[in-house]
Formats: sequence, C-alpha cells, structure tokens
Amino acid sequence: MHLPSQVAPGSNTCGPFSETGTFTTAAGQVIQARQALGPNGGTAFGSNGWFRTLGRSSYNALEASARHTTGRLTLLGSYTFSKSLDNSSTATEQVYPFNPGLSRALSAFDITHNFVVSYSYELPFDKAFGSGRLTQGWILSGITRFATGLPVTIVEPDDRSLTGNTSPGPTGDQDEPNYTPGKLLLNTNPRKGGTYFNTSLFSPETLGQFGNASHRFFHGPGTNNWDIALLKNIRIRESKTIQVRAEFFNAFNHVQFNTPDGNILDSTFGVVTGAGSGRIGQLAVKFLF
Repeated sequence: MHLPSQVAPGSNTCGPFSETGTFTTAAGQVIQARQALGPNGGTAFGSNGWFRTLGRSSYNALEASARHTTGRLTLLGSYTFSKSLDNSSTATEQVYPFNPGLSRALSAFDITHNFVVSYSYELPFDKAFGSGRLTQGWILSGITRFATGLPVTIVEPDDRSLTGNTSPGPTGDQDEPNYTPGKLLLNTNPRKGGTYFNTSLFSPETLGQFGNASHRFFHGPGTNNWDIALLKNIRIRESKTIQVRAEFFNAFNHVQFNTPDGNILDSTFGVVTGAGSGRIGQLAVKFLF
C-alpha cells in the first residue's frame, strides 16, 4: 500500500544529516526536527562517540625461500602465499558499531602472492677479453618482484543507515553499499580505460539499513617490478675500492597501477586514477675501505 507523503512538496524529507532540519507538513505546519528530541530539543547535540579496543586480526601464510650460488652467480628467491584478515586495519578505521565481527574482511595490506628474487652475476669480460683492471669487477645485480595487488576498500560515506556514525568515526562512517554477486573483475588491464571492476553490481544501501557489501573482498592491480644495477669495482689497494654504479628502478618502465577508487559516491568509482613512478635511473660512486 502506498502511503501519502506527510511533508509538503519541496520540503526536506527524513534522511541522512536531517536530524536538525526544518520540515513543512502537508498541512502547512512548520516543524524544527530537534523540537522532537525531548525536553532538551532546543539543544543541538554533538558527537558522543565511545571508543574501545575491538581489533581482531589473523594471518596465515606459507613461506618458502631458496639460495643458490655457483661460480659467478648468486640467487636468492622467496615466495609467500598468505591471507590476512581483520576488522580494522588501522587505529582510525571504524568498525561496524553494533557487531564488530561483521567488519571482518581482508586487511588493507593483504597480499595473496608475493614472489621476490634477488641476483648478482659477475660478468665474464675478463674471460672473453683477458684479465685486467678494465675487464674485471663488472657485476650485474637486481631485485625482481611479482605480487598480487592490495585489496580495494569499498565505502559509502553518506550515513544512509541513519545511525549517525559519521561523527564518532575518526575517518568517516561504516556504511557500505549493497552488492549483488556476479562477474566482478571486468578490466584487469587499466591501460584500456574504464572501470577495473563491475560497478553495476554495487548500489546504495537501503535507507535505514547497512549494505551487505564486505569492506574488502577482492584485490586491485598487482606488481611487476625490476630494479637493476650495473656496477664496476676498481680496486685501488687490497683494502680500498672505488665502485661506480648505474642503477635503474622499474628498469623496464612497467606501469605499477594504484588500487582503484572504492568510494561508491565518487564519479571515479571503480576507476584506477593513478600509478607509481616510471623508470628512474641514477649514477653513483662509492669509496669502499
């Protein structure tokens, strides 16, 4: 059954942040919302948040590493398969106010797969062109990393739950949008433009209720990074060496995309709006003694 509106056309309606608004009834009566707040209705109430220790976290991982040295080559590789869960990843991240357990989700720093290998190889110029100060001491080294991206944090900071939890929380409220299961990741290559995930699966929460979307439940773009250095050691004396280094960070200039925007109220919701630094090169000289 459809009930007629109790406010005049064009007047404020009940909703977020209207707790102290002015309303006009359909009969033309003007009412101050805070007049209905009891004997102290003329007082504009402020935040009266209560904070306590509610954080719970868990971390489980499989960790493996291997080292290999042969002749001129040294390799060190490590792999971590892990999962980190909590209901608040920072001291300022607000949890669900009525049941903190419902805020349990992936940690903001969760990385499922993380593979890192470091290497050092003395180039055999001395074997190819004869041993000498010019051909000895050339070393190629680096660190390569392949990793899963960080989780996307989904938020709806508008207090449609009507709980007023935008004030007690240090960094906004705990409102979440509604989520309809479906094909979530549509475009995992942000170079193509558009949204990284299917934003049509998310919708604003029902007024007066919390949405069912988890705070964090999927990951953004991963990492593919190579840091490489070419160095030349010039021995002056037995205990003194000059080292000339050419270093390249993100040597192959692979784009390291940031996590997409998870705020459903933003016009860029679902869009990757930035990336890490491109290739950086530098020259350095060291005196070792």
